[in-house]
Amino acid sequence: MNLRDLVYRLYARRVEGRLDHAQVPKHIGVILDGNRRWAKASGGTAAQGHQAGADKISELLGWCAETDVEVVTLWLLSTDNFDRPEEELKPLLGIIENTVRNLAADGRWRVHHVGTLDLLPDHTQRVLKEAEQATADVKGILVNVAVGYGGRQEIADAVRSLLLEHAAKGTSFEELAEIVDVEHISEHLYTRGQPDPDLVIRTSGEQRLSGFMLWQSAHSEYYFCEVFWPAFRKVDFLRALRDYAARHRRYGA
Repeated sequence: MNLRDLVYRLYARRVEGRLDHAQVPKHIGVILDGNRRWAKASGGTAAQGHQAGADKISELLGWCAETDVEVVTLWLLSTDNFDRPEEELKPLLGIIENTVRNLAADGRWRVHHVGTLDLLPDHTQRVLKEAEQATADVKGILVNVAVGYGGRQEIADAVRSLLLEHAAKGTSFEELAEIVDVEHISEHLYTRGQPDPDLVIRTSGEQRLSGFMLWQSAHSEYYFCEVFWPAFRKVDFLRALRDYAARHRRYGA
C-alpha cells in the first residue's frame, strides 16, 4: 500500500465514522458511467473498461450493506446502447450476463430485472430470469439490474400494461380516464412495490439523468462525481452519503 492509498483509507474511515446511519438513503440508483473513457485513459479496450466496471459492482454492494442501504438500482445497459457497434455490444452483453450470474451466486442479494426483456437476446433474457428465480427468497439487499432500460420506455410500458389490465376487466376508456391517477401508473412500473430512489449517483462528471428512472426520481436527490465508474472508491461513495445526509428534503413543501 502506498502513501496515497493509506491517506484515502484513513480519510474514508473518518467520513464513515461521522456518518449518521439514520440519514442513509434506503434506495440508491447508480448510473455506472465512464467505463469506456476510463479504458481509453488507461490504454485499454472498451471491453476491458466494461469488465472493470462490472468488477466494481461487488465492492459497491458491500459498501451499501455496511451502511444499511436496502435497495440498489444499477443501470447496466440502456435502450440507447443498442445503437452501439456489434463488436462492442456483444462482449458487453456477455459481461452483463456474467455479472448477473455472479450477483445471484453470491447469496447476499435479491436480483430483480428492470427493463424491456423483448429487446434482449434470448440467452440474456434467460440469465436474468434465472437470477430472479434463484434469489427470490434472499433477504439481503434488493438489487435492480437495469438491462435494456429506458425511462420513457418504462412509462410507455406501464401505461400499456394499465390499459390492457382495464381492457380485460371491461373498463371503457371514458371510465378509465375518470379514475386514472399517479398511483395507477406506479403500480405498473418495473419497480412496482419498491420505494422510489432517495439518492441517484452518476459517475464520470456528466450531470444529467439520460432517462434513468424518470418517474421514480421526481423527488430524488442527485449526486454527480467526476471519477469514472471503474475508479469509484469507497470514499467517493461515503462522500455521496454525507452530501445526501446534509440536504433538507422538502418534497415541494
